[in-house]
This record gives sequence, C-alpha cells and structure tokens, in this order.
Amino acid sequence: MLSQQSKKDIKRKLNFIYKSKKSKKNLKIYADEIFQVINRYNKFGKKGKKIKISEKTSVLISYGDSLLDGNKEKTIKIFRKFYKKNLGNFFEIIHFLPFYPSSSDSGFAVKDHYQVDKKLGYWSDIYQQSKKTNIMADIVINHASSKGLWFKNFLSNKSPGKEYFLTVGKKFDTSKVIRPRENKLLKKITIFKKNDFIWRTFSDDQIDLNFKNPKVLLRFIKIMINLLNHGVTIFRLDAIAYLWKKSGSKCINLKETHEIIKLLRIICNSLKTQTIIVTETNLPEKENLSYFGRNNDEAQWIYNFSLPPLLIHSFLFEDSTYLNRWSKKLPNTKMGNNYLNFIASHDGIGMRPVEGYLKKKKLFLLFKRLKKNGGQLSYRKVQGSSKKVYEANITLFNAFQKTDYDKKGRYFMERYISAHAIMIAFEGVPAIYFNSIFGTSNDEYKYIISENKRDLNRFKWNKKRLDNLLKDKSSKQSIFYKKILNLISIKKKNKAFHPNAKRESLNLGKKIFCFKRTSLDKKQIIYNITNLSSKYQKLKFDNKFSKYKNLLDKTCMSQKSELKPFETLWLTN
Repeated sequence: MLSQQSKKDIKRKLNFIYKSKKSKKNLKIYADEIFQVINRYNKFGKKGKKIKISEKTSVLISYGDSLLDGNKEKTIKIFRKFYKKNLGNFFEIIHFLPFYPSSSDSGFAVKDHYQVDKKLGYWSDIYQQSKKTNIMADIVINHASSKGLWFKNFLSNKSPGKEYFLTVGKKFDTSKVIRPRENKLLKKITIFKKNDFIWRTFSDDQIDLNFKNPKVLLRFIKIMINLLNHGVTIFRLDAIAYLWKKSGSKCINLKETHEIIKLLRIICNSLKTQTIIVTETNLPEKENLSYFGRNNDEAQWIYNFSLPPLLIHSFLFEDSTYLNRWSKKLPNTKMGNNYLNFIASHDGIGMRPVEGYLKKKKLFLLFKRLKKNGGQLSYRKVQGSSKKVYEANITLFNAFQKTDYDKKGRYFMERYISAHAIMIAFEGVPAIYFNSIFGTSNDEYKYIISENKRDLNRFKWNKKRLDNLLKDKSSKQSIFYKKILNLISIKKKNKAFHPNAKRESLNLGKKIFCFKRTSLDKKQIIYNITNLSSKYQKLKFDNKFSKYKNLLDKTCMSQKSELKPFETLWLTN
C-alpha cells in the first residue's frame, strides 16, 4: 500500500500545480485516483526487470523498424533476432523510439499511446524483449496527433479527449515564447461557437496538450503504468520543457513543469518496480541541468546535449579549446543521477546547447563545413521575423567525413572512432544510435522524397543486406561495427568507466583532449587522451605513466612517445 508520506507528497504537488485552477474537493478526487492507480499496480501489475547501473551499462537507440526484410514478419521481431545475434552482449538497455501508431515525425505525432503500430509488432514483442534487457520508451507528453482519437473527441467534446488540448484566446501574450521550430505557433479554430487558437509547438500535426486540466496529467500517469505492465522501466519524457504555458512568459521551463516531473518521480518511487525518468530537454546547458532538480528530485538521467556539437566542432577544426572549457565547467553527477551521453540520434545535432560556448563566427564556419559534408540546417523562430539554426541534420559518418584540414577525408574513420571513444569513456551512460554502429551515411533518397531534413539520419536497413555486409570483413559496415563494439566491450571490464566514476579535465594543449576517470573504490584510474588533429602530437608525461597500459592496443606507455592523427588512448594503472 502507498505510504502516508507519499500520499502527502502527491497531494502537496497537486496543490502547487493546480491550486488556482481547481477546488480542494476536485484535487482530492484526482489525488485519490492516483492513489488507486498506484495501489492497483503494486497489487496486480507485472514487476519489471531490475535496473543495474554499472560500467556494463550502455544504451542502444533504435526504431522498431530500423531493420526490414521484405516479408510479412513484424519488424520488432526482425530487430530482436538481429539484436540477439549481433548486439546482445554489448547493450543492456534498448531505447525503442516511439512504436505507437503515428501520423508524422517518425512516430512523435502519437495517435494512441495504448497501441503498438501493427507494422512493428505487438505489446508481447516489447514484453518478451524486456525479460532480457531493460527497455526505455518515449512518453510523448507535450503533444498528440491531430489525426488521433483524442483530438477527434476534443473537437466533438467527448471523452477521452474532452478539454485535452490547449486553446488560448486573443489576449494570451505570446511575445516572449521561445520557439524550437519555424512553423506558425497558433492556428485559429472555431469550436463550440467560440473563436480560439490551438497551440502547436512543433508542427501542424502535433497539437499541444492542456496540462492545466488534471485529467491530462492523470491520463499520462496511467500511460506510464501501462508501459510498466508491458516491460518498460525507463521513461523518456519527450519535449518536456514545453509542457506548461503561461501568458507573457517564455512558455518553457516553467515551475509547473518541474513540479509535474517531481510528482512523476514520487509516483515512480512508490511503485514496486524500479524505474528511471529521463528528460529530453534540448536547451542551453544551465536549463538542461536544472532537470535534475535542486534536490535531485526530478529526472535521474538527463541528455548530455552539449557533447555532440562541441565534440564534432573539436574534430572538424582540430581544436579542443571549447570542449575543454565545457568539460571543466560541467558538474560531476551524484550517485543515482547520470548524464546520458550520445553523439548521434534520430534527431539532428542540436545547436541550442552550445549557446555561450561557440560564438557566431565559429558557428558559421561549423555550419559551412557540415553543409559541405552533405548536411542540412533546420531553423527556429526568434523574436520578430528572424530565425536561428536549431539543429544540423546529418549522419555522424557524413559529419566527420572531411574537414578544412583534411579535405580528402583521409582520416574520416579515425575521427569517427575516436569521437565514440570519448563519448563512451565520458562520465555518464553511453547511448549509441543503431545506424551509427555501421557508419551509415546520409539517406539522400528518403530526404528527396519526404523533404524532411531529419530523414537524412533515419535510414532503414534491409536485414539481409546488412547481414551480408557484416560477413564481409572488408566492408565499411563490418569495420565500424567491430571497432565500436570493441570499445563497448573494453568499457564493460573496467570499473573506472562506471557512470558515476569521478571525472577530472586535464589541459594538454589545444590539439589534445584529455580527462581522467577514477573508479568509485579509487583503485583504478583511466586517462582518455585524444589527438584532435591530423598531425602527430608529442606526449609529455612524467615517469609515473611509464607503467600505464593502453587498453585499446595493450601497449605500455614506455613504448609511446607520440599520438597518431586522431588517435585515442585509454591509459590505465
């Protein structure tokens, strides 16, 4: 049964969020329903797999249909067979990107959170995989599809969906709203004989939900429990920063949003299954860090959004200055909290996180180089009619292919592998995108057809073709696969790579990026040292390093006097 303290905490949060919106009587009704949902799950619900966080923990990011084979078999089953054979020994967590029926944005315009898209499979496929690995899934919490049942019911004043979506009147002041996209924010509609505007943060098809209605919050608590019953134990709160809107405000990172996350954390802590909340907040770093909560009472994990653009910039311009500056400033995590490290995902390379690190001229040169490498740029609206780059749309393979210093792309593979080595060694939990494991290049064909820039990095593999390429030891895909999984394999065996092992930044000059990891028991030290340039770099170490061994090639430092172009060392005592 739910403890009295948890009940008090839930009531307190509800009162803070809705104190000016609902009477105490109504809030008691919603609190009682939340208590019932928790107690019902704890009594009758399926208990999920325990989550063990250690140096062995790595995340695989994949769509349910990243693999196709042309027959009638459901794609999640195809993926599960491939995973078992090729990836199962390396990744303890699978992040399945939205597998619900959807109308656009590759799954992020959800029509029904209670269903699995029939093309992908069934809830049983998710549950069966959850017995082997921990499953992370998206709760697309900010918006829902304009073609889903909720919105159809909203327009007809029926449940579920009645009063679920956000409408505002002419007096609502949007002058300070922070935008992540270029589309028109508001759309005028006439509903129930009244002219109003519906709110669309991300696209015309993604209508923002009205969390000022407690029924919407209650609905998502039930969705969370439903996911738990189907084996999901890690919840990714998509676009959570935009959840609450207030006239005259930026409509991002508002107090009510943080309080809703705290409420969800209290609820999760009251369940018989251990869970993790991950907030997806592609924002300037200070704002992103705030989602741990002042008392570490919000997300357990936050995405390390500053790492991808700074790491890519460092390799393309052979300069560790900005990466070093950021790494020194980034606070160490506390036990139980983690950075989710990544350098590629289903989205583009976000540029808001480098605000305050890369100046206008540096960004201009970065965008110019990425465009030369086949990238596209997506924009967001800022005040007035101006716009800024929100993200660069490009695969990691294309991003590292050529530089202003290496115009022929001689060292493309070294850059690619060393970037992954840094990400995997960095403090936190590493997450690797399925396509990145195989060095997948831009999907130009899909982009030409769809005109969606993000589709450049959302390639779907034919399983038989990928199987054949992995059998061919000389293929690009086979080489990348072996090199990246070798990094994961080494990481799993070394305690200084525990997600919460201490990280210290060391300045070894503009051309080298270096940080030190110390295991929780202080018995092991690992130095990650990377040459960020296309020239050999001399190493100047004192005698204490002569007995250190490089985990990546098992050589001793006494035999090493310089770093090859874009070489990474993992030195351990």
